[in-house]
Amino acid sequence: MLILLPPSETKRAGGSRRPLDAAGLALPQLTAQREAVIAALVGLSADADEAARVLKLGPTQRGEIAVNAALREAPTMPAIDRYTGVLYDALDAASVSAAGRRWLGAHVLVHSAPFGPVGALDAIPAYRLGAATSVPGIAPLRRLWAQGVSAAIEGLDPRFVLDLRSEAYVGLGPVPAGTASRYVRVVSEAPDGAVRALNHFNKHAKGALVRRLAEDRPRIGSAAAFVRWADAAGLRVRDIGGGELQLFA
Repeated sequence: MLILLPPSETKRAGGSRRPLDAAGLALPQLTAQREAVIAALVGLSADADEAARVLKLGPTQRGEIAVNAALREAPTMPAIDRYTGVLYDALDAASVSAAGRRWLGAHVLVHSAPFGPVGALDAIPAYRLGAATSVPGIAPLRRLWAQGVSAAIEGLDPRFVLDLRSEAYVGLGPVPAGTASRYVRVVSEAPDGAVRALNHFNKHAKGALVRRLAEDRPRIGSAAAFVRWADAAGLRVRDIGGGELQLFA
């Protein structure tokens, strides 16, 4: 099973002194796209006012410009530790066992805007860039990433993909049509049986789900196998067809 996670706007600072190795990240066939985005962000950072406009930074956020300027030399840490926020706080990868972290490294890709999908244990620097941002000097991110990311996922030949990304990041690299997958939508059920999608708890439920998977480390090769595991784990999921799975929070 391959799990696709979204990134988070908030990130942990610091890391090891080892700089980013774009070619050493998962899916090395995406190195050219990665280098193009990195170069564009570093170049953009030379004009603070323009960078603030493009990245939609307020006066108190201008420190993010220096973060992007230092992308090639900045400290790095595993992607699964770099991100903070509701999903990653619920996952709490730092407290996962060593075996669980190895499982995350083997089964999880985090889809970033500047680096594309990276392995959970791939070392990345902090950065500021969202999926919807148009960066001067390069093609729109959707056009730059989508075809290459889809081909890279197809090349992994996963038996089953569990897609926990937001729709914006799905647009930067759809799961290939021929790959068995399910897009996960977190929902709640009202007393009258009506089902509605959730916002804040959507992220928490996804993080908790991935943590449970890392703890159990099941062998899952299909949507049906995932549903069976979830039922046994006390989670309520429903495969509603059309490539979508509902996770009840």
